[in-house]
Amino acid sequence: MQILDINTRHGGPWDRGSADSYYDRARAPHYYTGGTGHGTRIEQGGMTAAEIAEYHEGYDANEANGDKKDWG
Repeated sequence: MQILDINTRHGGPWDRGSADSYYDRARAPHYYTGGTGHGTRIEQGGMTAAEIAEYHEGYDANEANGDKKDWG
């Protein structure tokens, strides 16, 4: 599924998905109502289908890009 109007705001579902991939974390759809770490953290159970899809789009985009944190 490709979302055409992705909101890439800091802390949003797409941003959190791409960050989870970047830091090599497992998929766990979530987002923040404010920026990352600010506002309320919304877990998958409180997300709409579109928000969950947006999270996975962000995760998949970073996986395809191969951009990973160098822990070395």
